[in-house]
Amino acid sequence: MKMKRFNYFLAILAIMVFTGCKKEAPFQKPNILFILVDDLGWADLAYTGSQFYETPNIDKLALQGMVFTDAYATAPVCSPSRAAVMSGKYPARLNLTDYIPGNRAYGPHKNQKLASMPFQLFLDTSKVTVAEALKAEGYKTFLAGKWHLGEEEAFFPDKQGFDINLGGNGKGHPKSYFSPYQNPQLENGFNGEYLTDRLTYETIKFISGEKEKPFFAFLSFYTVHLPLQAKPEKVKKYHAKLDSMDYPEEGGFCKHGKTWGKNRQDNPEYAAMVESLDDNIGLLMEALNENGLAGNTVVIFTSDNGGMSIAGNPEIIPTSNAPLRAGKGYLYEGGIREPLIIRWDGKIKAGTECNTAVTGTDFFPTILDLAGIKHPKKYSDGISILPLLQGKSIDERPIFWHFPHYSGGLGGKPSGAVRLGNYKLIEFYEDMHVELYNLKKDLSETNDLSSALPEKTEELKNLLHQWRDEMDAQMPVPNPYYEKQIKTLYD
Repeated sequence: MKMKRFNYFLAILAIMVFTGCKKEAPFQKPNILFILVDDLGWADLAYTGSQFYETPNIDKLALQGMVFTDAYATAPVCSPSRAAVMSGKYPARLNLTDYIPGNRAYGPHKNQKLASMPFQLFLDTSKVTVAEALKAEGYKTFLAGKWHLGEEEAFFPDKQGFDINLGGNGKGHPKSYFSPYQNPQLENGFNGEYLTDRLTYETIKFISGEKEKPFFAFLSFYTVHLPLQAKPEKVKKYHAKLDSMDYPEEGGFCKHGKTWGKNRQDNPEYAAMVESLDDNIGLLMEALNENGLAGNTVVIFTSDNGGMSIAGNPEIIPTSNAPLRAGKGYLYEGGIREPLIIRWDGKIKAGTECNTAVTGTDFFPTILDLAGIKHPKKYSDGISILPLLQGKSIDERPIFWHFPHYSGGLGGKPSGAVRLGNYKLIEFYEDMHVELYNLKKDLSETNDLSSALPEKTEELKNLLHQWRDEMDAQMPVPNPYYEKQIKTLYD
């Protein structure tokens, strides 16, 4: 009997050996490379439809990972959007709802019916950032480029969880894209060095040296924000390309009240800036491969708000977001819909597309999930989209926006919005009128359905109001300097 039992255990042992049964390898935290581009519009890439800009490296990245067709920034301007990425919280909850210092710093203006309430001029250091959460779990953290989440050094990246900060401060755009940069947080390079190249070089230097710890590298390009400054040889190339395109000699702009809008992509300087961005994405991916990091590095590529396609001065408008409506400074799709690509070789199926709506507050919990880090719900207003990256589905949920400001010379007005499923409602705070769009059928938001679908309109409006109450969102107030009010008072 004992012999039989001994033989039984030998048989089990043999099965384990010959079937390759072994202890599961311990979880290895992935590196995170987060690439955030400034003012890059949804339509500014070849894979999203641009016929003028050339982006072969970004297009290749899209084929290697998952493309999100309905990805959103949490605001139509930069600082609140960036604060949401860092903290996982809606700008309304942070009371950081405009770029810093915002239009309020120059107003309220007599031609604006409303005045915004004071808002936070920094990302409060009491809020846990994704960099702080990762650093606490053994990550080496690095930022290169734009920060714009506080004008004082007390709120700079090195005070918000980043071990290394190269170029991040209170400024929203560079004084020059060519060295000397006049940036106290970034040493000047050789005379004429291009800033986009330099930030990539510093990032590659960092990731190439990181072996002992996983890294979180946040490459926050200043490009493609104004000023329009590009490499001369690339500008020349796009002037030639423009001459060869079948564009009418007249046109390219249309009037929107007191503002102008661009309805085609035809700016050689901007196209050259986009191409330089693309060149550097190629260099980054090559560096990951050469250092044997591609297999365990999650790459996230996105933008902070829509492309600048509307302004009071047509000469400074760099791009068009068509077929999306409007652009930076607006809660129409052109102001908030973003390109988003997430790649993780061997973990995220290459060449896949996700049509589920996601937003900037989702990055925080998703990154922590990817890193195997437990996080309490209070850390974020977003959700982890890891199931989507695994090819699964998630429950439908509303996504919200609150922008109680005028967008300066861009022409946008105080408003809020909510998207649920295919429907999106925008409420304009000057008179509280609403517009309702079916984005599946009307991506360009040309057909207002608020009168035709009163029940759906009321449902989404109630959702938006309830959310604003939950966020304790600061609403704009009547502007005492509004010239029409003054005239009415004294008539």
